[in-house]
Amino acid sequence: MKVFIIIGAINAFLAVALGAFGAHGLKDKLDSYYLGIWETGVTYQMFHATGILIAGLLLGKVAASGLFSWAGWLMLIGIIFFSGSLYLLSLTKVGILGAITPIGGVCFLAAWVLIIIGAVKHL
Repeated sequence: MKVFIIIGAINAFLAVALGAFGAHGLKDKLDSYYLGIWETGVTYQMFHATGILIAGLLLGKVAASGLFSWAGWLMLIGIIFFSGSLYLLSLTKVGILGAITPIGGVCFLAAWVLIIIGAVKHL
């Protein structure tokens, strides 16, 4: 429980910092296409930082549920693959990095399905 609250808060902090960096530090260095990709990474990182926090709070309510724990870890992995690949793609413009992004998206989807199943079973 505590670990997901910490991980979620760190990722929310990073999303704000990376969003500000993109808006201010990259606005003159990247064209609008790559800035949009950067912003998508930030948006999904923040949504899933919140999801990790939710998983942590749910674990506090239903400590024995591996479903919520797996959901939290999958969201973290999703942030690394999805948002991380979009950040790298924006900075390097290496298009093949976009092939990594769907791995993170599948992790996000699986995590939300686990939250749904956990809620149905335990709440």
